[in-house]
Amino acid sequence: MSNPIFSILLFLAAIPPINAAADENFPPELVRRGEQTYLINCSRCHGVRLVNPAGYTFDLRRFPPDQRERFSQSVANGKGNMPAWGDLLKLDQIDALWAYVKTEGANQRQ
Repeated sequence: MSNPIFSILLFLAAIPPINAAADENFPPELVRRGEQTYLINCSRCHGVRLVNPAGYTFDLRRFPPDQRERFSQSVANGKGNMPAWGDLLKLDQIDALWAYVKTEGANQRQ
């Protein structure tokens, strides 16, 4: 005789995790604008396509996909050794950066 709770737990454990990128469907143009902003302003330290070969900055591929506000605040106000970009980047540019980081990071995690 099997335990029904154990059976349910086994079933739930077999369900694959939800793709984080599916939470938000970003328009391709927004992602492209974010990529351009990233290449100009961020890739110098965070690496091309979010891959930092030197490893001395935060790996943006691992940025928690459910922490958009934390991302925006970190970019605008700086964090640790990263300078504040709030005076240089407009809010829509930071939003586009988020779209790129979340989309590219999700693509690389798959």
